Amino acid sequence: MFGFGTEYEGLAFWLPLIWAGLIAVAVAMYVIVDGFDLGIGILFKSARDENWRDRMMFSVAPIWDGNETWLILGGGGLFAVFHIAYAILMPALYVPITVMLIALIFRGVAFEFRFKSERSKFLWDNAFHYGSLVATFAQGVVLGAFVQGFSHDARQFTGGTLDFLTPFSVLTGLGLICGYGLLGATWCVMKTTGELEIWARRMAFRFLIATIVAMVLVSLWVPFLGRQIEVRWFSWPNIAFLIPIPLITAYVAYQLYRDLEFGRHVRPFFLAIALFLLGYLGLGVSLFPYIVPPALTVWQAANTVSSQLFALAGFAIVMPVTFAYTAYAYYVFRGKVSEEIRGGGYGYH
Repeated sequence: MFGFGTEYEGLAFWLPLIWAGLIAVAVAMYVIVDGFDLGIGILFKSARDENWRDRMMFSVAPIWDGNETWLILGGGGLFAVFHIAYAILMPALYVPITVMLIALIFRGVAFEFRFKSERSKFLWDNAFHYGSLVATFAQGVVLGAFVQGFSHDARQFTGGTLDFLTPFSVLTGLGLICGYGLLGATWCVMKTTGELEIWARRMAFRFLIATIVAMVLVSLWVPFLGRQIEVRWFSWPNIAFLIPIPLITAYVAYQLYRDLEFGRHVRPFFLAIALFLLGYLGLGVSLFPYIVPPALTVWQAANTVSSQLFALAGFAIVMPVTFAYTAYAYYVFRGKVSEEIRGGGYGYH
């Protein structure tokens, strides 16, 4: 279907595929679990009063730091197994990645200091909001730059420092803000009550529409990037296999709209996750097997078989433990956040 050759056999063929799948899962987990976390920050400044902001932050305070473990797993896996790709991607993306990390530091500090300060609370509110906004935009720019591809010669990035910054990457940055805002709003719908929940539901409607518009614009733009992506999607018989992806995406968006309208609490959040995963799947279909678009495949960028096996042994332990910890943390802090302070904080019920 995708026209691959048969020159890769045995472990040299399968291990890069396994590792690409593991890294893709780690990145997808980060996008999901830290996406709603960043989405709370995006919504933060528009919340009506202090009680709303306290409850929004408390809904993610027990779990936010564990969410970013998935980012470390994804980046660590890329460095350990696809060092050639890492050597090309990092110089190309130094600026947005550095900006993202600085923004994440600011919002991380805000989590620790906001509940303990009085006179400077507004500073930590701003750090949490703008840190979330800037980090999200930087991640979207990285995504857009990745889809566009990179100039490289063998193992070295040959482009300029600001090559990542284009109209397309700005669009993906704004689109990710809309998407994370949708995740954050549906998280609030699921985790809060009263007027805050009603407000979050209204915000979810707005961010859903903005997210759909962004997805449509990106989908229409991508085939014109000159990466033969239009052949992948619109040639026969590929189109017969791939047409269900946009159709299912439209159906999920419709169901999300209906669930918000009918006042459901839990399903909107999981439908928003499904919307993200479908977009992620479409991205994978468009770019696979290239780990450095437009020309470097996962096989060409992979380390030796022995180093891949060595790293895989570590991942086989760390990844299930991370899944288990994540599931347990979300189970412990399930339920909605109470509207009143209990014992110096907001409880779950």
